[in-house]
Parts: sequence; C-alpha cells; structure tokens
Amino acid sequence: MPRESYAALQAKLEREISKLQKKKDALQNRRRKPVIDSIVKSMREYEITPEEIAAAFSSKARPRRSPRKTAGATAARKPVAPKYRHPDTGETWSGRGKPPRWLAAAEEQGASRESFLIK
Repeated sequence: MPRESYAALQAKLEREISKLQKKKDALQNRRRKPVIDSIVKSMREYEITPEEIAAAFSSKARPRRSPRKTAGATAARKPVAPKYRHPDTGETWSGRGKPPRWLAAAEEQGASRESFLIK
C-alpha cells in the first residue's frame, strides 16, 4: 500500500474541515432562523423600525457593567488604616466589619471601645 504524501494528506484534511464547517454553518442557520422570525414578528407587532433597532443596539454597544459592581467598586481597594489597638498584644482593627475577639471580650468585661482608639 503506497504512503500518501504530505500534500495529499493536507488536502484531504482541508476538504474534511471545509465539509464540517459547512455543516456547522447550516446548523447555526437552522437554529437562528426561528429567532430571527420571532424578532421580525415582534418588530411588526410593535411597529419598530430597523433604524430604531440600530440606534438602540449602538447605544447598548458600550461594555456592560456587572449588576453587583458600583462605580467605586471598580477601583483598586486600598488598605484601611487601623483605628483600634490592643494595648498588650498590639493587635489592630480598622473598625470595619465584625470586631475582633479581643475587642468583643474586652467590651463584655465592661471596657469601652473608645479606650482602644489609636490616638
């Protein structure tokens, strides 16, 4: 059995790739057609012109923001300076979030939070 040349193998693979690409395109067109028909039907029902769609599409072409993020959340966060310090251990707390155990324990024993303020 003679060996196929590199050029022959390459041509054979390119034909197969072309055939698969055509199948992929046909499948995509079959799936898109009902969607396009539905859009056209809705446009006719609500009397929407293609120009209105183009204008709306171009105004929405800007990058989308995540619904969770706000304008301030996109900037890099800087560490917050400590606001409270334990006098014996030197542990610190910024005053944000849940208080550390050492501060909660001291407050249970009657100490005020202000007594741990860094001056």
